[in-house]
Amino acid sequence: MVENGHVTHLEFIDEETQAAGSYTAEAQACPCVDGEDERVAMEALRQLEQYFKGERRDFDLPLCPLGTDFQRKAWQVLRQIPYGETISYGEQARRMGCPKGARAVGGANHHNPLPILIPCHRVVAAHGLGGYGEGIERKKYLLRLEGALPKED
Repeated sequence: MVENGHVTHLEFIDEETQAAGSYTAEAQACPCVDGEDERVAMEALRQLEQYFKGERRDFDLPLCPLGTDFQRKAWQVLRQIPYGETISYGEQARRMGCPKGARAVGGANHHNPLPILIPCHRVVAAHGLGGYGEGIERKKYLLRLEGALPKED
């Protein structure tokens, strides 16, 4: 979703979601996008397509994720994790100046309204992948796409 020239929300749509009709009501409730918002939405789509083709590593889009101060601070740290690299929840908390805040960081990441653009999939648990609000299989897919997780045979 784009508002006032900024991407504010990004959501995965899959067959299961479409079958449930959950995207339809939201799409119908949103006014048509035009002008600057349309330009930003089309650019976001173009950049995401490039990312999934392996042609883009960074996004150059105006983002405005809505969240608490703590969440926005957590998301800012996420944007500094390079493509193809991962850090632990504990490391993310340390980078925020909250060395004992790994659980709180996980909660902030879970509420990230811009998955991929703000790469919460690049944060892993100390002993494994950890969770992902969009599903662990998506997290694995994104990390494999970026070369941060070995491909399955």
